[in-house]
Amino acid sequence: MSSAKPARVHAPRLAREQRVDEILLAARDLFCEKGYELTAVAEIALKLGVVEGTIYKYFATKRELLLKVLEYWYEEMFGDYARDLAGQSSHRARLHLLIWRHLRSVRDFPRLCRLMFREVQSEHDYRGSLLHDLNRRYTQLLVDVIEAGIAGGEFRADLPAPLLRSLVYGGIEHHSWAYIMNATVKNGRNVCGRGALDIDSLAEQLTTLVCEGIAVRHSHPSSAPIRGEDIPRGASA
Repeated sequence: MSSAKPARVHAPRLAREQRVDEILLAARDLFCEKGYELTAVAEIALKLGVVEGTIYKYFATKRELLLKVLEYWYEEMFGDYARDLAGQSSHRARLHLLIWRHLRSVRDFPRLCRLMFREVQSEHDYRGSLLHDLNRRYTQLLVDVIEAGIAGGEFRADLPAPLLRSLVYGGIEHHSWAYIMNATVKNGRNVCGRGALDIDSLAEQLTTLVCEGIAVRHSHPSSAPIRGEDIPRGASA
């Protein structure tokens, strides 16, 4: 009777790309649930059922892992923008789509937004990084839509598109700041003591605000300036 021990069964080794994707998703879940500072690399490993050293095999530091999580998130946000924007019937509709999608990202991933605004953008390793480039490409989509609207005669040409980009994204960040700072995860969902973020209404309101300000105005006889002698007696100018 053979006394040979049965062959040891090893868990199948994952391809590098698949393993990296799993680490990034697990890290994102925990960063969103607990925050970056309170999440230990060991917890990410535990969530995946691997030893802590496995994480460091792919990411030298926790900070590098955070930057890669945000890069992965930005790449997801790009999605099928080219196809979806082309499917819109007007420049206003394309602008609305970009605003709505950005608001959806804020609503669904407030803690990632908080990390981006507070932990990353103010640090020395952000400028010139891949994440910085992704952010510029992401916001450039809105500039391109506005410039196309200008070229098509739908939007005014005297207002610089980069300024409007800052108005939109800066306005969204400011308006949603309380939501971003107070959002927590409960039963897998983002909740906030300051109320929910109504992205449908906000997207429509912000799109209207921007488009009403940059729409080309066509002169009509009825819109001619009122002269002093045209003002009825008793009315104030």
